[in-house]
Amino acid sequence: MTSDLNHKKTRNGINSLLQKESTAGILLLICTMISVALASFPETEWINNIWDKEGSIKIADFSLDMSLRHWVNDALMAIFFFSVGLEIKREMLFGQLTSLKKSSLPVMAAIGGMAVPALIYSIFNAGEADTAGGWGIPMATDIAFAIGIISLLGSRVPANLKIFLTALAIVDDLGAIIVLAVFYPSHALHLGWLIYAGIIMVILFIFNRARLQNRLLYIIPGILMWYFTYRSGIHATIAGVMLASLIPAKCSEEGKEDSLMHKFIHGLHPAVNFLIIPLFALANAGVAIDFGIFGSEGIPPVSLGIFFGLLIGKPLGIFLLSFIGVKTGAASLPEGVTWGQVAAMGLLGGIGFTMSIFINSLAFSDPVITDIGKMSILLTSAIAAVTGLFALDMTCRKK
Repeated sequence: MTSDLNHKKTRNGINSLLQKESTAGILLLICTMISVALASFPETEWINNIWDKEGSIKIADFSLDMSLRHWVNDALMAIFFFSVGLEIKREMLFGQLTSLKKSSLPVMAAIGGMAVPALIYSIFNAGEADTAGGWGIPMATDIAFAIGIISLLGSRVPANLKIFLTALAIVDDLGAIIVLAVFYPSHALHLGWLIYAGIIMVILFIFNRARLQNRLLYIIPGILMWYFTYRSGIHATIAGVMLASLIPAKCSEEGKEDSLMHKFIHGLHPAVNFLIIPLFALANAGVAIDFGIFGSEGIPPVSLGIFFGLLIGKPLGIFLLSFIGVKTGAASLPEGVTWGQVAAMGLLGGIGFTMSIFINSLAFSDPVITDIGKMSILLTSAIAAVTGLFALDMTCRKK
């Protein structure tokens, strides 16, 4: 009885997440279109340029100055990564990633969906000093967009397929976070600041073990850890993930249902989905649709790597590793899900957008290459969304 109740709670929680993500996906699409439109006309380009203006925080002799775009990318996106980290933790403790049997298929699918696109990108950009480092760009899946597309088909899509995509995207996010931390530092590593961040983590670990539930005991040290991480050279958003790992998942009082982790998850969802991610799109998706940017020498390697990585590598990697997992007995298909639907879902995995644009902004120093990468991500993600929608509609109708 308890097991059935827990399963029902988990399913209700995921269904709630899916509903919010689908709405967020639509809003994200609108903000992306606005940002691209503003960048495409000289008369409105000044609006996009606002993001380059400086914004500062001053407390006594302390001052932190960054452009508004960097405040979004380094500070607000740290909250986004905190939310993602909490989702990963919840799924590992209570949801679809609690056991090897439950997690094996989405984990294998996510690994394939990260490794194959990175390999394809690297093949197209081998020997290209300016673009070879962008292999992390096609690794990511934008869950908000993907769920938003799936929501257009309503109840025709099996619930287990939606849950599979959600679990896959969560593992995918974890992989992207690791890649971001290890391979895309914001600047040279400073060990002293990293030690300070480590000390904060130890303090938070003690709070966690004591199951202290006061939000401020985690928020204030979390802000300090973000600043120390920012100064250390590791991208500041990683502090959000580190903080999430140290939030108590269990309650201090017996019989009390909501832990601090669950309170943060439910409290942050509206801000993340309807403020932070739309602001990220407005600040970073602005690129003029100008095919002349590709030059007269044909399509550049960075575009080919992103295009084939997301559009071919993602579905191929997801399907291939899922197929191997099921055939070897290491995993099993969710009930009611067909191989055709897995393949169609793989196409939706090619919607890179948020995380892909984020990594794109870190991978290249040349602004022209950054714009080419951004435009390639937008166009490829749009193609992946349309083809994935039609493929999923066809496979669901056949069933």
